[in-house]
Amino acid sequence: MQEETAKHTITASAIIPARRERLYSLIANYRGGHVRILPRQFSGLVVEQGGNGAGTVIRFQMSAFGQKRTLRAEISEPEPGRVLVETYLDSNGMVTTFAVDPGTAPADSRVTISTELPVRSGVSGWIDRKLSTLLLRPIYRKELENLARVATGPFGA
Repeated sequence: MQEETAKHTITASAIIPARRERLYSLIANYRGGHVRILPRQFSGLVVEQGGNGAGTVIRFQMSAFGQKRTLRAEISEPEPGRVLVETYLDSNGMVTTFAVDPGTAPADSRVTISTELPVRSGVSGWIDRKLSTLLLRPIYRKELENLARVATGPFGA
């Protein structure tokens, strides 16, 4: 009997003192921008197709709990300039969304990274949710810090 799956979302947000266009261009540019904001848990980013925004296909490794896993993702832009989505191929429906919205001041932006992933039901699902949140939320906070540093530094976008 196959176990039921539910969805679990892990999210982190930050207000970054940079314009939305600048931040979005860094996130969407997988050849020169995105690679500069990835935390140490990500390595070996390869652009298989495209390289900027929708239609891009990437491959990378992610280290977690002492293991390295290779992931492939196809990029879409449901709202170009505001929302970019990485849909992980062969992952049972896992997606990561980057949203860039207006911040509290005219030159600020609110960037949110969220991943929706399938989790099992019952106790196994509870463990899945706890572990994935403990793993991903600090990684996303670091990625947001890196994005702020790159976007506001002398060699930004």
